[in-house]
Amino acid sequence: MEEHAVTATTETHAAALPVLGPFDLNDPAFWAFVGLVIFLAVVVYMKVPHTITKSLDDRAAKITSELAAAETLRKEAEAKLAEVQKRAAEAEVEAVGIIAAARREADQLAASAQTALAERIASREKIAEERISRAESDAIRDVKLAAVQTASKAAAVILSDQLTGKAADAEFAKGVAAVAKALS
Repeated sequence: MEEHAVTATTETHAAALPVLGPFDLNDPAFWAFVGLVIFLAVVVYMKVPHTITKSLDDRAAKITSELAAAETLRKEAEAKLAEVQKRAAEAEVEAVGIIAAARREADQLAASAQTALAERIASREKIAEERISRAESDAIRDVKLAAVQTASKAAAVILSDQLTGKAADAEFAKGVAAVAKALS
């Protein structure tokens, strides 16, 4: 009975659609082929391949321009990097020169300061020695004056006590001559 039902449905379909030459209208593959042909016709009619090609070409052009821009930026960055490295090297050389000049100047200042200090010390020593010698000569002169004054007073007292008259005048003259000789 099942065979009879299968043949009955086949017959119903066979009777419903006729066979046109090599095409069997009852075959699903035929209708899939027809649907594919209609789909491709619609795609071509709507100019989808042209739109896809144009979209891909536009995208390729955009990517190409972005790559060119990126290449330009890379070259600019490399140039700037080289310039910065060059400036850094120049700055380093200049810094070394400045440091060397500062050291030389500091050494010169230290040497001149040391020389000036030695000159100042020598000058002050000389001034101190002059003051000491002046003070010594003043002290010696003061002592001599004090000794002369004391001796003259003592001599005057002795002579006035012992001598009188002409002998006293002669001794007085000798004493004054001795004092004058001692002072000069």
